[in-house]
Amino acid sequence: MTTQPTLAKEGGNTGTPGDSQPSDGLKAGLKNRHLSMIAIGGVIGAGLFVGSGSGIAAAGPAILLSYALVGTMVVFVMRMLGEMAAARPSSGSFSSYADQALGRWAGFTIGWLYWFFWVVVLAVEATAGAVILESWIPAVPQWAWALIVMVVLTATNLASVSSYGEFEFWFAGIKVVAIAAFVVVGLLAVFGVLPGSDNPGAGFAHLSDAGGFFPMGAGAILTGVLMVVFSFMGSEIVTLAAGESEDPQKAVTKATNSVIWRIGVFYLGSIFVVLTLLPWNDKSIVEKGSYVAALDTIGIPHAGQIMNVIVLTAVLSCLNSGLYTASRMAFSLGQRGDAPKAFARTNKRGVPTAAILASVVFGFVAVFFNYWRPDDVFAFLLNSSGAVALFVWLVICVTQLRMRGIILRETPEKLIVRMWLFPYLTWATIAMIVFVLGYMVYDGGSAREQVVLSLLVAALVLVIALVKERLKKATRP
Repeated sequence: MTTQPTLAKEGGNTGTPGDSQPSDGLKAGLKNRHLSMIAIGGVIGAGLFVGSGSGIAAAGPAILLSYALVGTMVVFVMRMLGEMAAARPSSGSFSSYADQALGRWAGFTIGWLYWFFWVVVLAVEATAGAVILESWIPAVPQWAWALIVMVVLTATNLASVSSYGEFEFWFAGIKVVAIAAFVVVGLLAVFGVLPGSDNPGAGFAHLSDAGGFFPMGAGAILTGVLMVVFSFMGSEIVTLAAGESEDPQKAVTKATNSVIWRIGVFYLGSIFVVLTLLPWNDKSIVEKGSYVAALDTIGIPHAGQIMNVIVLTAVLSCLNSGLYTASRMAFSLGQRGDAPKAFARTNKRGVPTAAILASVVFGFVAVFFNYWRPDDVFAFLLNSSGAVALFVWLVICVTQLRMRGIILRETPEKLIVRMWLFPYLTWATIAMIVFVLGYMVYDGGSAREQVVLSLLVAALVLVIALVKERLKKATRP
């Protein structure tokens, strides 16, 4: 396979809308419909379907406030990222912006941490998908299903960026339609106007009829925040993908402006429906999962299997996007000299083959550890990447404080998306993220372990970055 070195400076698609070949070697193979669905589906992770039941059990109806708090934080972070990405579309997104605004050490550190996060996610999602597939076809062992899923999606990403976009368009489309249908049908049942429904149509009574809106106390809101915060990871993927789109500025602007209603409908809307269809302390919410329990109470037949199909779709979507995201971050790091140069080369289809293969190899290794040593090696990988989402959001905030001035000095005409109430809301968001990290340490248990291990890994990567910079300076004539 022939390769062509990409010698241009990191910066994504810097050509005019409609260019088929961005200046960095990646091809503009993502259509507007791909970007729109990636933006919409990016906030709907498998964690929303699988993990929401535990959050409801921990906080009761007050979990709605937990989702609202984290959702607000994500909206602010996405607005900041959108400001930078619309002005400077880049395959490295926030990592390349941190490089420009804070220094090489910052771009190197957050870029590799983000890559590490997604390759671990590959193993988690491959295993989750394998569990569902094995339940349908038990003749094929779970490890084989995980291997099949990884191989198929690797082939998709290697084919072309448009193949990734097409797969993600349909994966995300199924998630979006499923959640939208769930919200509409659920609300009809809530008000007792759904034909043939088994639900008594209690309206909003279940929000307060089992111990009130705060059955576990107001402090449970913060506990809920810790449980739901990581289900929002992925909303920033659209800013990485924008560099391979026909019109990056338009795509980023549209995605940034729509993030509020996306979070409102898909997260708050669907959880609100669950909480109004049945009491928060109904055992089926934890035993079956919140969405299956809600569908059962409406009287939808085969609710469990229906939800398994949707969860599998969400898992495949997350895997597909995770591999794409990890490879593009590796590609960006290679362009900036922070990863092997091979990562920054693309083939004739504009695909960074080496970056994809390196990412998937680590993903395969993580899958192996998940089956071989799940309680120690894989648990370490999982916990040491657990707080990376918050680190990424924090770096985006700090970077935006500096990037605003850089953009105004160099290309003020490209500041088409602006963070609201700058710099006050930026500082407020930083305070929110630091508070959540601090509360994770205070809360103890797995949350504290995630923060501590993630900090240790971050410190290790930072030391490597600083040593690398010092050696580079020492070798300069």
